[in-house]
Amino acid sequence: MAGIGFEIRRILKRDNFLSLIEAYGLAGIISSGPWVLSVLGVMLIGIISFSLTASGTPVVQFLVSVTYLMAVSLILSGLFQHVFTRWVADRLYAGQNAMILPNLMGLIWVTTVLSLVIGAGALMLFFSQTPVFYRLLMLANFVVLCNLWPVTIFLSSMKSYQRIVVLFALGYGTAVISAIRLANYGLEGLLTGLLLGHSLLFFSFFYTIIRQYPGNSFIRFDFLRRSQIFPSLIATGLLFNAAVWADKFIFWFYPGTSQPVIASLRASVIYDLPIFLAYLSIIPGMAVFLVRMETDFAEAYDRFYSAVRDGDTLERINAFRDDMVIVARNGIYEIFKVQGLTVILLFLWGPSILSAIGISPLYLPLFQIDLVAVAIQLLLLAIQNVLFYLDARRINVTLCLLFFTSNVVFTLVSIHLGASFYGYGFAGAALVSSLTGLGLLSRKFQRLEYETFMLQGR
Repeated sequence: MAGIGFEIRRILKRDNFLSLIEAYGLAGIISSGPWVLSVLGVMLIGIISFSLTASGTPVVQFLVSVTYLMAVSLILSGLFQHVFTRWVADRLYAGQNAMILPNLMGLIWVTTVLSLVIGAGALMLFFSQTPVFYRLLMLANFVVLCNLWPVTIFLSSMKSYQRIVVLFALGYGTAVISAIRLANYGLEGLLTGLLLGHSLLFFSFFYTIIRQYPGNSFIRFDFLRRSQIFPSLIATGLLFNAAVWADKFIFWFYPGTSQPVIASLRASVIYDLPIFLAYLSIIPGMAVFLVRMETDFAEAYDRFYSAVRDGDTLERINAFRDDMVIVARNGIYEIFKVQGLTVILLFLWGPSILSAIGISPLYLPLFQIDLVAVAIQLLLLAIQNVLFYLDARRINVTLCLLFFTSNVVFTLVSIHLGASFYGYGFAGAALVSSLTGLGLLSRKFQRLEYETFMLQGR
């Protein structure tokens, strides 16, 4: 435990209502701050640019281009998302801190080459008719984003949450100012501004890591050794990110629900706006998620495994296991309760919210089902986080595969059923995966002592 976990516990020890508000407020800002700042930053560029340019076409093209850049870069970075974080954790446990920075350099090198090859190939296949400068900016932004996500996740594993939020604000503030200044140059100017902001973010994050983990060599690739990596973690990161975006890509490329924007890029106006708004609703649930995982469950987990390692009595080990199960159950229930209340309030305020931002009330049913779907996805995320603590890698791979497959199948079915069923595919996939995850997590807890001692004996 470090960083935000200690800070939240320190606040909660004051044991009053104001400390509770402060703890959850801090957790909400830290857990959702980067996501909210990045989305709002891009949207702010679009909104201001609309008023500065004679035509809104470049702005729409910019927003769609950035959406694809983020989606594909997140999916690609999922290859290293969990596996490198686990590798770093193992090195820290073994006291091999000097190996971390050289291997992070190796990861950046691998990610850069991979993103360059994939990005260049995609540009030649799907963007051959676009201006050369646009293609170069798309490639540059793609490479920077593919490197930015692993570095952000690495900083998160270091518990540098507050620094992440501050640097995200600085980076996207730079992106907004630069893009507005360059808006007269059209689509290329907006992409240049975004590239400056993302580049500042990446190098700021990288500088922070260098200060904390000085290395003994420039570059190493130990993290690629088969004996030191877990293929299941590679599959988990890739499949989960692909699952989250699967329904969006289907709506983007299904002719009846989308329209072309630039080159081969398409957008779905009917689907994109409601799901974007729905994702902003997870801030309260994410705050509870961070507090419960970084304080209550982490402490219960540590007590149980410390008792196992120290050879405590079976009675005390069983009691600690029961405490961990209760804490996990209560944490998931509290996330469900808080996010459920948020969904109910947004159901009531939905018509007013859509009216205030100029969206047709016809979008209300889709917005409501997306609110439910996002809430269930948050529940799935909480379940998977507990499973990661328990090192249940195969179960997490199963859940991610189920989430991806069901999202693809259910979304295609919902499209064929008609507009009244849009969004139900994503919601159904999240529900099936979450219920399956709850069952598998319960079974994992029932077998925890047996599996723990069997592993200890190996």
